[in-house]
Amino acid sequence: MTSTLDVTAIASDLIRCPSVSPDPGKTQIALGETLSGMGFDVVHLPFGEGDERTPNLFARRGKGGPHLCFAGHTDVVPPGGNGWRHDPYAGAVEEGILYGRGACDMKGGIAAFVAAVSAFLAKYPEPHGSISLLITGDEEGPARFGTKKVLEWMKDNNQIPDFCVVGEPTNPVSMGEVIKIGRRGSINVAITVRGRQGHVAYPHRADNPVHRLIGILSELTEKPLDQGSEWFEPSSLQVTSIDVGNSATNVIPAEAVARLNIRFNDLHSGASLEQWIEQVCRKHAPDCQVEARISGESFLTQPGKDVEALKASVESVTGRTPRLDTGGGTSDARFIAQYCPVAEFGLVGASMHQIDEHVAVSDLNTLTLIYEQLLERTVA
Repeated sequence: MTSTLDVTAIASDLIRCPSVSPDPGKTQIALGETLSGMGFDVVHLPFGEGDERTPNLFARRGKGGPHLCFAGHTDVVPPGGNGWRHDPYAGAVEEGILYGRGACDMKGGIAAFVAAVSAFLAKYPEPHGSISLLITGDEEGPARFGTKKVLEWMKDNNQIPDFCVVGEPTNPVSMGEVIKIGRRGSINVAITVRGRQGHVAYPHRADNPVHRLIGILSELTEKPLDQGSEWFEPSSLQVTSIDVGNSATNVIPAEAVARLNIRFNDLHSGASLEQWIEQVCRKHAPDCQVEARISGESFLTQPGKDVEALKASVESVTGRTPRLDTGGGTSDARFIAQYCPVAEFGLVGASMHQIDEHVAVSDLNTLTLIYEQLLERTVA
């Protein structure tokens, strides 16, 4: 029988392993050893070369179905400036609060995975279904050689789960507020308009690219992209920079560049938005350059038995009925959604990426109980 592990001790140990993206240090080695001791078959899956080499881990216990997967990341953002109450890698606990980089995003979530599985296996040493963990070291970075590559390996090796829970911090203030069942897509676009430099007193001898860029941006932003859909808020186009690089007051510049981001719902695709932007740009500046990078498409997991099991677990432990939501930024769930149903539920994320990132020990215990109940509802 597996002994029950303490979630706070696990989280503290993980925090004490510095792991700024994409280097997990010893985090995944330690995690793999713990999981092996719990009867998991652990596979380390590094992908990429040189500075992009990304460590990943996949661990599974059991071969039958249903198959529930917990997904998360060991990598963290840098500690940032001075002013931490405790060393960011100390994993210190003070007055019921665990401090450290990754406490809520998301080493605390991973610790809850492990602690919940240990408690579950203590009750059900031979469960009917199987449990796995998909852990990447590149969620906070470019995400090129992390979850995306592991999923390809999982597909090739017949390891795709029936349902996946991503442990990202989803709750704004209190545990039990929000389950994310989808995310908006994201596209970043750079528009470069080239003209002809000249003196402002002789505009007929120049071609001002700024004027044409203003025309492009005015048309792109003049009306909303949509009014939202059943599960998604309206899409949002935000201009993030306009750069001319002109320090003179009497010179028409030769080039103007704008950058924008669109967070889009399920009424659009990255390709359709890229085509629309191209059309608008060509109307105002036929020779302009448009560079688009689609970070992810929108996705939605329609509420069904798996989402309901997660929702019931949250309600049972917290007494709150969680809101099913699709807001916020992107996460690795955008990759997982291409293979199986996925939902996100984790800790309170108010302090993530901040100085003094922290999580209440009570919240770690709450999340562990929620995951444990989910296991009982799905794979026992």
